[in-house]
Amino acid sequence: MRKQGIEPNVVTYNTLVDAHCKEGMVSAAEDIVDAMIKRDIEPDVVTHNALINGHCLQNEMDKARRVFNLMIEKGCAPNIVTYSSLMQSMFQLGRVSTACEPFRKMLASGQVPDIVTCLILLNGLCKTGHIKEALKLFQAMRNSGLEIDIVPYTILIDGLCKAAHIELAKELFHQLSNNEGLPEEAYKMFGSMGDNGCLPNGCCYNVMIRGFLRNSYPSKATQFLMEMVGKGLSADIFTATLFMDLIVHSNKSILL
Repeated sequence: MRKQGIEPNVVTYNTLVDAHCKEGMVSAAEDIVDAMIKRDIEPDVVTHNALINGHCLQNEMDKARRVFNLMIEKGCAPNIVTYSSLMQSMFQLGRVSTACEPFRKMLASGQVPDIVTCLILLNGLCKTGHIKEALKLFQAMRNSGLEIDIVPYTILIDGLCKAAHIELAKELFHQLSNNEGLPEEAYKMFGSMGDNGCLPNGCCYNVMIRGFLRNSYPSKATQFLMEMVGKGLSADIFTATLFMDLIVHSNKSILL
């Protein structure tokens, strides 16, 4: 580049730093950062995030935290990516108490966590058995106006099942009935409930059946209805009404 009269800028260096860190060559990445500084190019938040992520990938959490503290000392404000990288790695190493620390610091700095950050925290809490805190976070996510899709439901229901909170898991699954329909992920989640020892009850079946009917899958809805009845469970009034409406407006029996 220099032979052609083009001087590398912060973006150029950041690309190199990030690539080296992802390949596990963090020491070489730090040498590149030193070269940046010698050329009076100040490392920015992207540079520091790459180094933090590199150390996290190598399970070098003490070094990652040193980079975090150093960037603050230099007046380089961490962003959501910074906090999220630290949280995820700490949870993976089982450091639950320290994993929540970056989240608290992020809130104290006035930054609003996005859905990705919240999911990292929710998943970490569930995986480490901190169900009470996970439920509080899930409620806070709903109250904050974040767009809640199937993912946080899946994480929390899986955590509840594995922690033997069966009725809570079923109740949460039932809340999905407020949606207009259920995506394919909900079908997979329904199947995994039994694998985790959380056998679906009548409410869960009704939720799935209504989801299939609303999304124009009458054959799947009928299949679930038959399975439900075979287990001695009953369709509720809302599910029965949807089936009756389908029969009235259909030219052939949905049971065929």
